[in-house]
Amino acid sequence: MEDYLFEATVHNEDGVDGVAYVEGEEKLSVSISSPTADKPGTNPEELFGLALTTCLNATIKSLLKARGLTNHSRVTAKIQLRREESGVGFFFQVHIFASIEGLELDRADALVQSADKRCPVAKLTQNASTITLETVPYEK
Repeated sequence: MEDYLFEATVHNEDGVDGVAYVEGEEKLSVSISSPTADKPGTNPEELFGLALTTCLNATIKSLLKARGLTNHSRVTAKIQLRREESGVGFFFQVHIFASIEGLELDRADALVQSADKRCPVAKLTQNASTITLETVPYEK
């Protein structure tokens, strides 16, 4: 059944020491390096943060537009790579901060929470114990 709206094929053959890319002409290709190495390139933490903040903010903007509002919004994420308590393995601790210019904090929070339930990337991580979402005052 092919009822999807978009599909991308993404490749990584090198882990965190090489290149990852989106299949197709003039598509994204990035150098990858470990977040613990002092080498140029991006890493899964940064890529996840970009995907999450972009998708969540696009969803917030969509909800604002549906309400006839043109307020600016911003989503910031701090992605931390942490070691499991056992010392074996790693996990991401994610702190997300969302803000909407010109809205009272409780109204902005209601919209942010609604966006979190609708955003496709956020849906992948709902109920994750290592992710927090906080609505904060908008600052220029």
